[in-house]
Amino acid sequence: MLSKAERTKQFILETAAPLYNEKGISGVSIDDVLAATKLTKGCLYGHFEGKEDLSAQVVDYSLTKMAEKISRVVLNEKTAKGKIFAFMDFYKNPIDTYISGGCPFFNTAVEADDNFPDIKKKVAARLQFGQESLISILEEGKQNGEFTRRLDSAIFAFKMFAAIEGGIVMSRTLNDAKMMHKLIKNLKEELDSYTV
Repeated sequence: MLSKAERTKQFILETAAPLYNEKGISGVSIDDVLAATKLTKGCLYGHFEGKEDLSAQVVDYSLTKMAEKISRVVLNEKTAKGKIFAFMDFYKNPIDTYISGGCPFFNTAVEADDNFPDIKKKVAARLQFGQESLISILEEGKQNGEFTRRLDSAIFAFKMFAAIEGGIVMSRTLNDAKMMHKLIKNLKEELDSYTV
């Protein structure tokens, strides 16, 4: 069970995560977090050294929550194909996302690219792990006879993730998920073309 201090810190992270995902690291101020949490500055600074520490921990929290949710969805499936399809389906509604504001991987990566090198490293590590996990699932599918050897697991994993992330941005910008549904259907059809 969490202590009162741990519960307060958890509450701050949970409350700040959507703010950061919607406004970005640069767009969120300490006052925004205080207004959302209704806590005092003293309380906030009792848990975080400052805005930089808060930002780093909120990013960690968001990326961890997202990765955990995706893992639970994927690992519910028994086959490699089922796992990859579950991964795709996780993103089928880019307008109403798990953490409001879109995909925290993409949002944070774009902002951190030139402005926050330490946070960029965190996102890069998560993305690398995600790619390796997807490749591993596809390779498992090749080894157990679900997919043919023609499937280039690394290329498909990269293309799938890049297409989905791009689809999220376009769908959110256009406020329309129809093309995202078609994109996911097309990616599934492509993977099906490698089915034995």
